[in-house]
Amino acid sequence: MLSGLFDTHAHYDARQFDPDRDEVLSALPGQGVELVVNPGCDLASSRRAVELAGRYSFVYAAVGVHPEECGGWRDADVAELRALAAQPKVVAVGEIGLDYYWPENPPKELQKRVFRAQMALAAELDLPVIVHDREAHGDSMDIVREFPGVRGVFHCFSGSAEMARELVKLGWMISFTGVLTYKNARKAVEAAQAVPLERIMIETDSPYMAPVPHRGKRNHSGYVELVCRRLAELKGIGADECSRVTQANGRDFFLIQG
Repeated sequence: MLSGLFDTHAHYDARQFDPDRDEVLSALPGQGVELVVNPGCDLASSRRAVELAGRYSFVYAAVGVHPEECGGWRDADVAELRALAAQPKVVAVGEIGLDYYWPENPPKELQKRVFRAQMALAAELDLPVIVHDREAHGDSMDIVREFPGVRGVFHCFSGSAEMARELVKLGWMISFTGVLTYKNARKAVEAAQAVPLERIMIETDSPYMAPVPHRGKRNHSGYVELVCRRLAELKGIGADECSRVTQANGRDFFLIQG
């Protein structure tokens, strides 16, 4: 079992954990998981993320409105996000971004307006951002370039190796999930191979995206070890070194003291 693992993106506020949330979270330190960041997806889940961070010493929170959840956005929502971001253990604005995959998602122009508003908030608060980008690579990159003072991570990275290199040039981080373990994960594998390990973080995106051999089941942070081992294989290094470096990357990015 690896130790010192940092799952930089997991949604323990999600309903899938309602039956046994405390049991799952309490078991993680015994599974080698040292740190977890729980991002919000709307105002309610951001509040829950803050509450969970207050209950567990190793859990930190991010607050934000996900593109799939931005249909009811009001400009006044920025004020609540600002207040939530001032709470202890909030380390980022997120999960924010663009999602053009589902036709029933909010209109693209609204998604972009909400993304820009939250990027501006991150710039104001000097916080990093956690970006969700699905089938919206061009527009996501355009908005990122509009805010050169904001640093961030593209979580569950699904872009090309060229896009990954461009983000690294801009000072951004790339994060990979259990997708790296999937047989059809050519793009993710190529992106992971294309950028330096020092610009990579690992995550589960729990309860989604469980790695092989657990694909299709509810994910949890204990499985981030499988992401770490696959990344280590791709980088030609030991899994212990991969755990150490990706934890250091996450701590540096989220400004979490060692």
